Amino acid sequence: MTLQEYRRLIDETDAQLLALLNRRAELVIAVARLKHAQGLPVHIPTREKEVLAHVVTSNRGPLDNQAVQRLFESIIAESRRLEHQVLGTLEDTPTVSGNQ
Repeated sequence: MTLQEYRRLIDETDAQLLALLNRRAELVIAVARLKHAQGLPVHIPTREKEVLAHVVTSNRGPLDNQAVQRLFESIIAESRRLEHQVLGTLEDTPTVSGNQ
């Protein structure tokens, strides 16, 4: 395989990763809304530890476990930022009441 062919495959893989990350973000938004409705905090450390443990134990390489953990720590941090952004929007939106 040529360098150009490998680069094309990498570009295709990057597009798939981007689609998956955006799908994950859509799920994060849904979770943020549920957390808001249930009065739960954005940051739940035990859940983050579960996610990190799961991806590390599921890792089959060639990325080492530390690399996988760092990648998912970044994904989780961006997910948490997105949740805060969504919650800020939800909190700025007046609730609908029957007394209007």
